[in-house]
Amino acid sequence: MGHGTNNLDGIQQDVSTYSLRSTLHVSAPPERAFSVFTDGLSDWWVKEYTWSGPDALVEIGIEPRDGGLAYEIGPYGFRCDWGRVLLWQPPSRLVFAWQIGPDRAPLPDPDRASEVAITFTPDEDARTCVVVEHRHFDRHGEAAEGYRQALTAGWRELLSRYTLTVESGPHS
Repeated sequence: MGHGTNNLDGIQQDVSTYSLRSTLHVSAPPERAFSVFTDGLSDWWVKEYTWSGPDALVEIGIEPRDGGLAYEIGPYGFRCDWGRVLLWQPPSRLVFAWQIGPDRAPLPDPDRASEVAITFTPDEDARTCVVVEHRHFDRHGEAAEGYRQALTAGWRELLSRYTLTVESGPHS
């Protein structure tokens, strides 16, 4: 990939024109790391990054199967599907379509969606190496590079919270 950054939070980010790869190590086995990423999404996802916002978000989740939806439920039962699971292989791999455009509008057309691929690999001392690759930003058109730059900071915040949640004990 292209150039990389590594901050004190232990998240290494490598970028290229249409891809962002974040690598981190968490103090948990792959089963827990996968479970917190999927079943525990509402425990670590930044509520301000949702359409409903922190005061109105009721639920955010990923349906646990190939073809399942990544979704948010807000006030009055409002539901917004923002992705689709392309590959569900617990506890080692998850791939989903990122169906949110650069303008934050939902993208129903999967051909215009980028993808997020996550691997959970056992590491030494009961740790897990988690690699999150957000790829195919070119599918977002002219705003692709600016969107990749914005999500570089967004993923760093998300994964910092994810790490804290994985390492703090059981998720709710």
